[in-house]
Amino acid sequence: MLKVMLVDDEPFTLEGLSVLIDWQEQGCQIVKKASNGKEAYDYLKDNEVDLVFADIKMPVMTGIELLQAVREEEISNAYFVIISGYNDFRYAQAAIRYSALEYLLKPVGAEGLISVINTVKGRIESDVNTDDVVQDVRKAYLTQNIMLILAGKHKDKHIDYVKRNLHRYGDGDFRFVNICFGSINTMEEKSDDEIIDIKSRICDRLSLVLGHNTDRLFADIPGYTDEYELSFIYSDDLGSEYGSDVSKYVEKLSEAVKELDDEFGVSFLVGKRVDDLSKLSYSYSSAAALRPYRSFGQKKRIYIYEDDVQVGEVNVMLCKDELDGLISGIELADKDAINASVDSLFDKILGKEGGAISERAVSINTNYMIFRLLHLAVEMDESVNQEEVMLYISDNALLHGSDRGSSMHLKQFGYEYAEYLQSLRKNASRGILHDIEKELATNYAGNITLRDLAAKYYVNSSYLGQLFKKRYGVSFKDYLSNIRINEAASLLLKTDKKISEVAEEVGYHDTDYFINRFIALKGCTPSKYRKNN
Repeated sequence: MLKVMLVDDEPFTLEGLSVLIDWQEQGCQIVKKASNGKEAYDYLKDNEVDLVFADIKMPVMTGIELLQAVREEEISNAYFVIISGYNDFRYAQAAIRYSALEYLLKPVGAEGLISVINTVKGRIESDVNTDDVVQDVRKAYLTQNIMLILAGKHKDKHIDYVKRNLHRYGDGDFRFVNICFGSINTMEEKSDDEIIDIKSRICDRLSLVLGHNTDRLFADIPGYTDEYELSFIYSDDLGSEYGSDVSKYVEKLSEAVKELDDEFGVSFLVGKRVDDLSKLSYSYSSAAALRPYRSFGQKKRIYIYEDDVQVGEVNVMLCKDELDGLISGIELADKDAINASVDSLFDKILGKEGGAISERAVSINTNYMIFRLLHLAVEMDESVNQEEVMLYISDNALLHGSDRGSSMHLKQFGYEYAEYLQSLRKNASRGILHDIEKELATNYAGNITLRDLAAKYYVNSSYLGQLFKKRYGVSFKDYLSNIRINEAASLLLKTDKKISEVAEEVGYHDTDYFINRFIALKGCTPSKYRKNN
């Protein structure tokens, strides 16, 4: 309902306006009848109003004086209609100067009122839509500046832009937080629309805690966050709002998405504290280093770098012989050897009497195993990217159907990694990328996943992902996105199709997501790109 205020010093006129039309039927509610401009002014300072009808000649404060005071002091964004018995251009000119919506002459008819109401409804709807677009563009440019900071290619203007656009930015220290859900194994089977929907559901729940700080939550930072992650920039001033530190604040976020745990397994990887926004890349790297702890350790919802990554601790058992046996079994793709080595490893860690495996024991032994597996992959193919191998290890360790930290969990991971190494041995890149290039060039708009292509061409999906990174310098998702965005850019210049139509034609069913990806690659919105070119 539009909130309407009527202002006139003549009681008969004031009452006449209030009954001239059925305001409720027109979607309006008269919230105030004021007898002069000063009374209206005082009301506007403390109350929201959408539309004001004000007489031009009144004691204490005229309609024009009321309009002038409201505009100059910025106390209300209400639309103003000045009502006058004078057909004098000077009055109309004064009304126009202070952005009055209409200048109506007495006697005012019902049609005139309804016409004004419909105009205001259209303006408000247009303002809302425009504001949504502005916010989307602002967020996309904010993401672009954060990408430059994470890449170490930022300038002072990029730092300033991020600080200006982070709500309630304070001078406290910063942390980069990865919010992970699912794993490659489960999420590769889902379409872009399904993943966007999952992210939206998680964001909606997190927003209940974040409130006006939701602009610190990012659904996608191309090249830095996985398709199955969100990210969040924390600073100390946020924790102080709750009188707590980062652990308590993230705990509140975790509680907000607790009901989604069974479905997606949402967890938070909190990077180490840095004392300046320009050092955010260090916090990002430390958050990424927590992935193996999420993958191999006992299941937790929150991992904090300073708490989970400890160095220099002694008296923790490293089961080198058992781990070497496991590595050998994986290298030879020998399931029996993998099973025997894992059983022996767990017997030694747990001891003859049984008991719980300490997180520190898991950490020490996991780090040793990961180092050896990385070395093994590089030995077989020097071109492999170690960061990509780490991503493969952490994501594929989140196998569906077995408890993290259990012997079965580790065995299943061993089988998967053995298959991965076999793909390296076969040097599967020969001819495959050429065929895939041709397929993507024509079928880019379809729901294509890396796992689908890997199955079609009989190659391990993670190794195929590495081949893309090596050949093109970007991930498969970004490679596909680049094709789609470049094709969209061509359509924008060659056709007069709407932005939403172009997005749909190149494979994006969510226009906002398409606009964000377009800005990330082209540096401007699709509309601006079309206009500039």
